[in-house]
Amino acid sequence: MSRAADSNSSNGHLVQAISTLFPSPEALEKLAFISNDAREPKGMSSIPTDILDAPKEYVFYMDLPGLSKSDIQVTVEEENTLVIRSGGKRKREDGEEEGCKYLRLERKAPQKMVRKFRLPENADTSAVSAKCESGVLVVVVGKLPPPPKPKTVQVAVA
Repeated sequence: MSRAADSNSSNGHLVQAISTLFPSPEALEKLAFISNDAREPKGMSSIPTDILDAPKEYVFYMDLPGLSKSDIQVTVEEENTLVIRSGGKRKREDGEEEGCKYLRLERKAPQKMVRKFRLPENADTSAVSAKCESGVLVVVVGKLPPPPKPKTVQVAVA
């Protein structure tokens, strides 16, 4: 088999794989929440995130154990980029009595963390709220109503 035929066969497999992964335009919409972590400076830690697409809003769930709400900053930058930052200041509990020491330290103190998400066009950046309870940050971004459908008016020709 020639290289050209082999290349066409590979491209066909690639198209089939993409069609399987993204069977509809709605599946491609999920790519709107691309994280921009690659541009963050080294030493920054990423925040694991789940994103829920609800009918009237997008909901982001992020685990930030051991951090208080005063350590977390949520902003919208460049009109459509949701940014979550944390200073990563978790305090270790000191022993109550003199002479206490840790036998094991498995819980890594968080570093500075940053996560950025490019929001889709229908995100209402003026309707963003955040709540942090029990180490879980929940950020809610409202959706803009869909644009009105264009009206077609039939005009009789005289």
